[in-house]
Parts: sequence; structure tokens; C-alpha cells
Amino acid sequence: MQRAAVAIPSNITEGQKGGHKKEFIQFLYISYGSGTELETQIEICKRLHKTKDLNYTAVESKLEEIMKMLNALSRTLKNSL
Repeated sequence: MQRAAVAIPSNITEGQKGGHKKEFIQFLYISYGSGTELETQIEICKRLHKTKDLNYTAVESKLEEIMKMLNALSRTLKNSL
């Protein structure tokens, strides 16, 4: 989970440093993929017996917000090509 969480901003930064919009958009898609991986891992944790009592609401809310921002940025950049 840590690897997927760290991959989101890492790929955004790597893509932004590339200097080309198309490359940046590709890295945003990769970041989004890491976000969906993290969503899956959170869902698995929620179903595990040992973690059923934990409250995942805040984490899921933050991740949803990040995913929306990635979508919006990708869409804006794609439309500006």
C-alpha cells in the first residue's frame, strides 16, 4: 500500500519534469493506475477480519479527491493539445 501511495505523487513529478504534455499525461494515467491499485488494496484490507473495525472513511475520501484531481488535470491537458 505504501508503494502504491508513494507512486502517485512520484509519477506526477516525473511526468511534469519531462517537459512534454503528452508524456505528462501518460504519467498522470500511471498515477491514476496506482490510485486504483490502492483502492483495491484498501478494499481488501476492509474485508480482512483483523482490520474490520478500522475506519477507512477518511482514507477513501482523500483518495477519491486525488483521483478526481488526476482526472481533471489529465482532461485539461489533453484538451489543450
